[in-house]
Amino acid sequence: MTRLIHLSDLHFGRDRPELLVPLINAVNAAKPDLVAISGDLTQRARESQFSAARAFIDRIEAPVLSVPGNHDIPIHRPFTRFFRPFHYYKRRIDRNLTPTAELGGMTVIGLNTVDRYRWQRGRIRSRQVRRACGIAGKAPADNFVILVAHHPFEHAPGSTDKRLMRGADKALKKLAKCGVDAILSGHLHVWRTEPFLTRPFGAGILQVHAGTGLSTRQRGEPNDFACIDREGDVLRVARWIADEDAVFHESTIRHFGRTEAGWRTVDGQGPVPAGMGPAAEAPVGQQANA
Repeated sequence: MTRLIHLSDLHFGRDRPELLVPLINAVNAAKPDLVAISGDLTQRARESQFSAARAFIDRIEAPVLSVPGNHDIPIHRPFTRFFRPFHYYKRRIDRNLTPTAELGGMTVIGLNTVDRYRWQRGRIRSRQVRRACGIAGKAPADNFVILVAHHPFEHAPGSTDKRLMRGADKALKKLAKCGVDAILSGHLHVWRTEPFLTRPFGAGILQVHAGTGLSTRQRGEPNDFACIDREGDVLRVARWIADEDAVFHESTIRHFGRTEAGWRTVDGQGPVPAGMGPAAEAPVGQQANA
């Protein structure tokens, strides 16, 4: 079994301090092979906030792969945003904005979807897609290829008033053709896990959209993270949430099998219906319907 933890939108500078140690303890207790952080480590891209994020990462026992989010470049300092947008990120977090990792059964590829000119919306460029497809093409034949990006490639209907990332539709079609199996994203502070079923080519890619691990901006949802296990041809995606006592615990579980027709639920009922959200996910102990 290979285990990957997906964190997103930590927002140091607008975080919940009471969740810091519980989150670190939960991540380390899970003993993942890799922790992937899909951006927005900070609230305002200040050096002190990056230092706090660095201290958090240093307490994680597993290797960490991180990509920046739009909050990781300064919005109120235009000169820095346009000419040195990732200065503090590179100094404190990682000089590589598009890291990769090879695990047993997984190839993980980081994408930088931040656009300094359109601060919130984000953008995926053709050269980034070509790079990701090149790495996917060289991955071991039985590996699941997983992308990590801050901005989602799809918004659930009515879930947000934010505009979809530029280039998302075109990129998703190409990524589906070149063998990408899953995309981990954040940005919206809401939980979602299902194939891209609103796209005719999207059933072959699973989206795992984590909420916020630490931020006070919860948008009506609990702070959470994803624990993703690969067991043969199946991905087990568990949502861990923080309760009122500031303790993270496993909340809902989904199982997906990779077939030639795309991702299907393990129970054989076919593709997961579009729009299925947390309320329709299987609680712990009811995995027969996961």
